[in-house]
Amino acid sequence: MQPIKSPNLISSFRNAFSGLWYALRTQRNAQIHLLATLLVILAGFWLGVGVEQWCLLILAMGMVWMAELSNTAIESAVDLACETYHPLAKIAKDVKAAVVVIAAITAILVGVLILGPALVSKLGW
Repeated sequence: MQPIKSPNLISSFRNAFSGLWYALRTQRNAQIHLLATLLVILAGFWLGVGVEQWCLLILAMGMVWMAELSNTAIESAVDLACETYHPLAKIAKDVKAAVVVIAAITAILVGVLILGPALVSKLGW
């Protein structure tokens, strides 16, 4: 069996965006992450965060997206490999889901630390 390869760079990007679109269409948590990403971007523009702060926000959002997309990939691969329940399959899925939770909590903390003071200042509290 030959490995599946993309014939060129354009096909590679097409495949990547196809994977992103699949996750957005089928995974509730990816849809939640999309909403959160859009809200953070809007808040960042509204609050006028600086370049360094944008870098941290972008890294945090990217970390969550990488965790979520790799979670979808792991779940799909485990489902393909195991047609019935297996305790090791459950561990693989649960641990990967924990990675997403840790990434999301970290991103929330970064967001609160960056956007919180700016929001308090903007609202005059």
